[in-house]
Amino acid sequence: METIAGPVLLYDGECGLCHVVVRLLLRLDRRGGLRFTKLQGAFAQAKLRRLGLPTENFDSIVYLPEAGGAEYRLRTDGVIGVLRLLGGFWSGIGAAFAVVPSGWRDAAYRGVAKVRYRIFGKRDLEHPVDARHADRFID
Repeated sequence: METIAGPVLLYDGECGLCHVVVRLLLRLDRRGGLRFTKLQGAFAQAKLRRLGLPTENFDSIVYLPEAGGAEYRLRTDGVIGVLRLLGGFWSGIGAAFAVVPSGWRDAAYRGVAKVRYRIFGKRDLEHPVDARHADRFID
């Protein structure tokens, strides 16, 4: 079995918006360090249980700065973590975004989460990319 290391983004595998975001992040992460897994998958479900997070409520991304660690970031804190990981211009966007109070950011995030299926639809649980990025996905 593969030992998972490095940063990982857990996303809703049924969310059309999440699939769009994952495809975008694959293009923006030129270093290829960020890995992805569906919240519904075995790795994510086990990790969520270990962290004491809900295993059935998929209205938030979960960003793990280190796959094997106990640190995690939810909602907009997770978005900021990913932006900082991308570096350069995106890191600056993350820093600017971090200035906004987290309650405000997360309220907007929750608003989008409530309507995302209606706007972007539901997808199947397959990974949202082609085979050339298969190594960036966990289970």
